[in-house]
Amino acid sequence: MKLLVFGVIMMTSLALAYYARIKRRHDTLSEFFVAERSFASLLFFFLAVGEIYSIGTLVGFPGGIYAGGATYAVWFMGYILLAYPIGYFINPLIWRAGKQYQSETGPDLLQSHFNSKGLGILAAISGLVFIIPWGQLQFAGLEVVLHAFKVSLSPMMTLSLAGLLALIYIVLSGMRAVAMVAVLKDIFMILGIIIIGSAAWFAAHGAGAIFTQLIVSRKAAVVVPAHAVPFVLSTIVFQAMGFYASPFGLQYVFTARSSRAVAKAQVFMPLYMLMYVFLIIAAFFAVLHIPGLAKAPDLAIIMASAHLLPGWLQGVVVAGAALSAIVVLTGLSLTVSAIVSKNVLRQLIKPGASEQQIKRWAQVVVGVYLGISLLLTVLAPHLMLNLINTAYYGFTQFFPAILAVLFWPRATAIGVGTGLIVGDIIALSLYFAHVLPWGLNLGLIALLGNFIVTVGVSLLTRAQQAKKEVVA
Repeated sequence: MKLLVFGVIMMTSLALAYYARIKRRHDTLSEFFVAERSFASLLFFFLAVGEIYSIGTLVGFPGGIYAGGATYAVWFMGYILLAYPIGYFINPLIWRAGKQYQSETGPDLLQSHFNSKGLGILAAISGLVFIIPWGQLQFAGLEVVLHAFKVSLSPMMTLSLAGLLALIYIVLSGMRAVAMVAVLKDIFMILGIIIIGSAAWFAAHGAGAIFTQLIVSRKAAVVVPAHAVPFVLSTIVFQAMGFYASPFGLQYVFTARSSRAVAKAQVFMPLYMLMYVFLIIAAFFAVLHIPGLAKAPDLAIIMASAHLLPGWLQGVVVAGAALSAIVVLTGLSLTVSAIVSKNVLRQLIKPGASEQQIKRWAQVVVGVYLGISLLLTVLAPHLMLNLINTAYYGFTQFFPAILAVLFWPRATAIGVGTGLIVGDIIALSLYFAHVLPWGLNLGLIALLGNFIVTVGVSLLTRAQQAKKEVVA
């Protein structure tokens, strides 16, 4: 029965992707990459939160609590909550900048604003270095879920079908398909979380009973140790600034119909945090009642589901988890294809490429990207572990460049590009040297260096560049 429920939900997602193809306006590059900036606040809302709440929410968050206790929960929830008000003020301005320059990717925006082909290529390469492993992360999470679900197919076959599904979404209707399937994904993800959290609540006779047992038997799980506070707080601040600076986050903002649609969607995004109540209850239930997952904590929510729910409801939970991975994977693939085809291949190989040529390149890049991510997940699952861990370090280094576009007319392409390079170098150097200055998140130190270099070099080179008209 659970396989039947899972299969029906997956087929429904394909039907939605085909429906999105019918609803598309034109067969243009803008339609393919950003849906011709046509999404009203509701559809943009589902697309944006679809990227935020991935399989890391449904699987990684409970797994982190199982392994790290309350410290992980405070960090994970804290940076998202702080990011929302930042996004409320910043994202409508980013949309206005994208509209002004007709940008479809983050590198498009920087290249057009600073009139610098070199900065556009630098931003593209820097973004790709940190975004490419994110696809492997989605495949890895999906592998965990389907393995625990006891799917009879081999890991290669199962993940290949997931990758094929993502490819079909994109070929059918590009970004419009991602948004439509994101609606279905959110319905089943939230439904699955509420079901498993409620089941844990009733099985343990209330949340109070769960936390009473934890305080008595595993007090460390519900306490944030004093020595971890500086790192947790600095990480919350750092990642909140990078939350909307990722290449895929910028591209999603460009899909909205207006800056007002973006602002309206941002107002309601914090409501999704209510589902963390159910996730926390389910995670701590697993800590108490499902021992033996110390080496595989990401199985916590799936094992709790198997322990508490009948088969068909397990199918709902796993379908929500699978769609969470596949939708994010599809959006990532579209972002990678847009950056590679528009900001790398066209700029370096064929500047006069037509829209149809770029679209064909993009579809090929999607297939290549999915194939590489799949092979790395199956054959070398730990090869990109370090880059996955450092992804946020790289994403957040774009934050000074975005602020320069929006607020600082004296910023120069040389200053922004140099700051981006210095920030990436500092972050990677500190990470591989295993250094945590003053117990703070090393990414925050790198970001500070990025800001200082961006401002300093821009002031030294501002005579070479005319004053820019900023968006804000």
